[in-house]
Amino acid sequence: MIIAISGTAGSGKSTIAKMLAEKLGYRHYSSGDFQREIAKEKGITIEELGELEKKDPSIDRMVDDRQRTLGKKEDDFVIDGWLAPCFIPHAFKVFMDGDIKERAHRVLLREPQKYKDDKDAVDKIMLREDTNRTRWMKLYSFDFRKKENYDLVLETTGMGVQTVFDMVLKKLPKNR
Repeated sequence: MIIAISGTAGSGKSTIAKMLAEKLGYRHYSSGDFQREIAKEKGITIEELGELEKKDPSIDRMVDDRQRTLGKKEDDFVIDGWLAPCFIPHAFKVFMDGDIKERAHRVLLREPQKYKDDKDAVDKIMLREDTNRTRWMKLYSFDFRKKENYDLVLETTGMGVQTVFDMVLKKLPKNR
C-alpha cells in the first residue's frame, strides 16, 4: 500500500508520515527531500530553488516526476508532499489541515530563523500556500486543498500528534 499525505504547512503531515512509515515498516519519502536533492544538484540553496520554482515550471516537474516514478516503481511506502496525491492517484490519500494560527506557531517553533513572530509566520505561510496553489492549478488543474481529492481529511487543530496518528492508522484500508 502507498500512503500519500498532503496538507497545509504546519498541519503535521511530515511528522505523521514518518510515524506511519516506522509503524508499518515502510519507506518514507518527502517532496521536500526531493526539492533539497534538486537544489543540491543545481548547486543552489532550497530558498533559491523556491524562488526559481515561481518562474520556471521545469523545477516543479522535476519534483513531480520523481513522485510519479516512485508511485509506478515502488509499493509499501509513505510520502508527504502537497502534490503527492496528484501524482500517485492510486495511493491512500490523506489531507491534513488546521487553524492557521496554530499551524504558524508550529512552523515558527520548527524554523525560528525564518519568521519574526507568529503574525509574520501566518502571513508568509498564507502567501506561500496561495502562490503554490495558483501555480499548481495552472500547471496541473489540481487544487491540493480540495477535500474531494482525498480518502481521509483531518482537521488537526488542538490535537496531539499521537491522537492524529491513531486516527490515520485506524482509517487505513486493510486490503489495498
